[in-house]
Amino acid sequence: MRNKAGILALSSVLALSLVVSACSSNNTNESSSSSKSNSQSGTSNTGTTPANESTNPEDLYLGKYEPAIDVSTVRILSSTVKFPEDQTIDKNVYYDEYAKKLGINLKNEWTVTGDEPGGQGEQKMNVSIASGDLPDIVPLNASQLRSLADAGKLADLTEIYEKYASPITKQVLTSSGTTALDSAKFDGKLLAIPAPTSSVDLAPLVWIRTDWLKKLNLQPPKTMDDVFNIMDAFVNQDPDGNGKKDTYGMAMNKDLYGFFGGLEGFFDSYHAYARQDGKGNWVKDADGNLVFGSIQPEVKNALGKLQELYKKGYIDPEFGVKSWDKEKELVVAGKIGLHFSTMSTPLIIQDIKKNDPNADWQAFPLVSVDDQPAKAQVPAISLKTPQYFAVTKDFKNPEALIKMINLFMEISYGTSYTKEENKQLNGYKDYESWMWGIYSAEPEKNLNTHRLIKEIVNGSKKESDLMTEQTFAYERSRDYLAGKREVLDWAFYRIFGPEESAFSVVDGYVNNNLLMRNGFDQIMTDTMVKRDSTLLKLELETFTKIILGDSLDSFDTFVKNWKKLGGDEMTKEVNELVKSK
Repeated sequence: MRNKAGILALSSVLALSLVVSACSSNNTNESSSSSKSNSQSGTSNTGTTPANESTNPEDLYLGKYEPAIDVSTVRILSSTVKFPEDQTIDKNVYYDEYAKKLGINLKNEWTVTGDEPGGQGEQKMNVSIASGDLPDIVPLNASQLRSLADAGKLADLTEIYEKYASPITKQVLTSSGTTALDSAKFDGKLLAIPAPTSSVDLAPLVWIRTDWLKKLNLQPPKTMDDVFNIMDAFVNQDPDGNGKKDTYGMAMNKDLYGFFGGLEGFFDSYHAYARQDGKGNWVKDADGNLVFGSIQPEVKNALGKLQELYKKGYIDPEFGVKSWDKEKELVVAGKIGLHFSTMSTPLIIQDIKKNDPNADWQAFPLVSVDDQPAKAQVPAISLKTPQYFAVTKDFKNPEALIKMINLFMEISYGTSYTKEENKQLNGYKDYESWMWGIYSAEPEKNLNTHRLIKEIVNGSKKESDLMTEQTFAYERSRDYLAGKREVLDWAFYRIFGPEESAFSVVDGYVNNNLLMRNGFDQIMTDTMVKRDSTLLKLELETFTKIILGDSLDSFDTFVKNWKKLGGDEMTKEVNELVKSK
């Protein structure tokens, strides 16, 4: 998840995303629109108010186009996006709201499922970029943004953002500082709008099936040796009680990194801060310079242990060909009892409660391989997938993107939509319908929601202190505490609840200074754009082969090749950028 990301998120009644960035799928579903938008006229973007837009200053943020305008885009979806029978990605409650409130008829030129790095969405977008066949609004990753920026294909949104972005939009986009917005600037020009999410939401946790712990008389882990002993018991002591040796100790996926079943948390326990969600992680060396996490000796130590675990049968032997959602199926089927993932796990695996109502999972903090505390790595810039939304240069109404973003912010964080209206758009028929819209962003709200729920439960705050988007998480957690035990009650309690929840662990990370932030907070350097996909492929191939049994010394060969194939140049660029700030 990759971004993650990915991304699965929490119920959008909250408009609080729990994922990230980087979910993966190998399935594609392409749809085309017979309608091309008015960008084909070739009219340059002048940044002036369109003739068919209201001139009332109060309508700048959410003013309706009359007559309506057609706007084209493409959609890159997570495999977690689902629809009821009466909704599709081309016709849904969000697209209807764009038309009704803004006079924007949003048309998808194509749709692809698979938003992981290197996945179907990225490949399809690269083809569109290469051919020059681009819609009015383009969803991009950092590399694609830089490519189109260098080619002069994107509209300058600097003045448009200042004029049209609503106060709520500006507040949300800068709630964690200006780093995300700054990352979309080239030569001082804002060429895209980032889709930020909360960095602490991506902190890895140890998720353990606690009903199995209790059945086998085991305690939650305090050291990595405890984790290994739990894995051994889950493999060899028949935790599901079927008399067969058919369970595994730990979930992993073929991408090695990501929000579900990734290795980030395992590596962190070895103080080995490798990639996160497939993106490079940079740490300081003894001299204060930034070095690439995946080539450090601590990673080699962790890989050696993973090889041992694989040989013992603790890891699904088919992990090397399974995406995260396929590995999730083993968890839901009751065949795996532990994995390193982010806070969204209960929603991802909620079907396990249908198979076994007594099944229970809980998040625990990372533990260390030695006497030094384990720190959970988090990104310096945390963006959803797609990471950026840009406007092609010849589109006549570039402010339409800003207006649709404003609408999302108003629905989720404003005051003009009632609780029921919010749920109709962000939780339509209990689907995560916020994912159907073109854009979403989640500031640092999830942890605060947990804290507020805890305060309401202990009596120091009142329900009236809740914002609209926090209500659903609170009500589900409250119902769980009252013993109602519906699947979503359990899922939301295990994420947001005052105790024994994902965010109670994350809060502990924050309060005890146990987060390790990526040392590089800039957009991709030139060499990253050109070489990092190749370096990532080399890394995944090498690490997978080592886990499957190749000589551990092949890690040293990987490091040498990484340096020669662009890693040294990338390291030089990263340090020059950081020192120039």
